[in-house]
Amino acid sequence: MAGLKSGAPTPQDITVHSQSRVLEITFTDGARFRLPFELMRVYSPSAEVMGHGHGQEVLQTGKREVDLVSLEPIGNYAVQPTFSDGHDTGIFSWDYLYYLGSQQDRLWTEYEERLRAAGADRDAPMARPAAHGHGHGHGCG
Repeated sequence: MAGLKSGAPTPQDITVHSQSRVLEITFTDGARFRLPFELMRVYSPSAEVMGHGHGQEVLQTGKREVDLVSLEPIGNYAVQPTFSDGHDTGIFSWDYLYYLGSQQDRLWTEYEERLRAAGADRDAPMARPAAHGHGHGHGCG
C-alpha cells in the first residue's frame, strides 16, 4: 500500500525547510515539489477544512505565516503534520502530496478565486466557528 494507489510514486526524500516554510519532497518518478506550508494548511485533507462532502469546504484564511511544528509518519502511506495554529487532523497520503505538488499553480489560483468570491482577505484571522451546544472536541459526529 504505497501511497494508496497501486504503483503510484512514493517519496524518496522529504525535507522540512522551516525558514522558508516549505516541505520539499522528491518522488520515485523523479518529480520534486516544494510545497508551501500555507498551501498544505489551506488544502488540508481534514474534515475541518474539506467538510463532510462537496460544497462543505471551509475557506481558510490567515495561514500565510503558518509553521510546521511536527511531521509524523502514518504507516507507509502518509504523513500527519501539526501546524503552528494547532491544526493536526489532516493525513496527507503520498498521492495527495503528489497532487498538491503537481497541481500547485492551479490550486493557488483556485484559492485566490475563492477568497475573492467570498470577499475574504488571505491574511485575515479565521472567524471562530459557532458553538453547536453539544459535545466537546473535534468529533466528526
